[in-house]
Amino acid sequence: MDSDLTQIEAARKHIITAEMQTVARDEHRDPQWICDSVALGRIVIPANHNHTNLHAHGVGEGLSTKINVNLGVSGDQHNYANEMKKVELADNMHADAIMDLSNCGKTSRFRTSLVQTSPAMIGTVPMYDAIGYLEKPLEDISADDFLDVVRKHAEDGVDFVTIHAGITRAVIDTWLKEKRTLNIVSRGGSLIFAWMKITGNENPFYEHFDELCEILRKYDITISLGDAMRPGCIDDATDQAQISELVQLGELVTRAQENGVQAMVEGPGHVPIDQIEANIKVEKTLCHHAPFYVLGPLVTDVAPGYDHITAAIGGAIAATAGADFLCYVTPSEHLRLPDAQDVRDGIAATQLAAHAADLAKHVPGAKEWDHKMAVARSQFDWDRMFELAIDGDKARSMLEAAPPQEEGTCTMCGQMCAVKTVNETLKRMGLTV
Repeated sequence: MDSDLTQIEAARKHIITAEMQTVARDEHRDPQWICDSVALGRIVIPANHNHTNLHAHGVGEGLSTKINVNLGVSGDQHNYANEMKKVELADNMHADAIMDLSNCGKTSRFRTSLVQTSPAMIGTVPMYDAIGYLEKPLEDISADDFLDVVRKHAEDGVDFVTIHAGITRAVIDTWLKEKRTLNIVSRGGSLIFAWMKITGNENPFYEHFDELCEILRKYDITISLGDAMRPGCIDDATDQAQISELVQLGELVTRAQENGVQAMVEGPGHVPIDQIEANIKVEKTLCHHAPFYVLGPLVTDVAPGYDHITAAIGGAIAATAGADFLCYVTPSEHLRLPDAQDVRDGIAATQLAAHAADLAKHVPGAKEWDHKMAVARSQFDWDRMFELAIDGDKARSMLEAAPPQEEGTCTMCGQMCAVKTVNETLKRMGLTV
């Protein structure tokens, strides 16, 4: 492939790239079908030229649902060694993407180490890094400064960047008239809003969108159009502010693609179950079927400490309805920076949601995984069950923590194990087990 072409530009020239071949093989799809879908913008393959050990993944319609893991330090917790342990855990559990959301100090060293270490798609939110990288107060940062931060992240090898380009003056006016319960809960969106109000300027990423695209195109970085107006509570779900920003993001999807940049769109947030499917359909319509990347969605506000479950419920419904990419939520959401166990629980819950949706959507290969598990259970092949499980280590530790009296069973049923009883009965009847 011509190294000057991005994935979407290559696809529009009917060139099947090495990354498209990898995605086709992993997804049990025809490479030409992958190429055609990338050309239409319905699939993206985030793949920075500088991320040399990347295992390419496709995100979009007809593919398995991907999951993302958020990592990174905060001002209160800034131990990079701990974050690298979480990276190793995420890679071992086969997370498709890792986002570095570090928002304190100089972040480049961790980011470059992450790119060098992990084969997962790597994402960032450059806005989080602006103050630390530039060493300026927010009000002194210029539009060019913001673009310089994006350029630095691009050079470091990240595959996709979240850019809150849709929170324009018009969107802000809509929000302020509406009077939300939780206003803006997006960190990047809140910083953009503050900068706009301090300086009196339009959103710099919206105003200089074509220049932004020039940077992203050079490295073939996928733009993930951030939802600054995502609802942070059930009260605010699917309101005018959220939808007005989504309309703006639909315009930006087209502009990005015209500039040779792959685009996906980020979505809510906190959404009650009965509104999830409508949110997916609206995004797919307004944003020209661009891949939809959702946080949860969380289906209630009242479960701090269990929000990985709250989000898994919403994620399964969202992905079944057409969402393509699930951002994990951990038990510590709203409470603290997640520790390693939080990360493990968040990954497992999100993978469960993604796979449940893939079964419902009949994604190629999804049912085969469950069939293999069923066969292993029918044969009491515990090692095979643990190998196939989403979190085999946890499954093994639970079995071994309570040894059964009856070998081959577990303490749930013991001698009354239905599978064992039927297998033995069929064997006595001379029938194949």
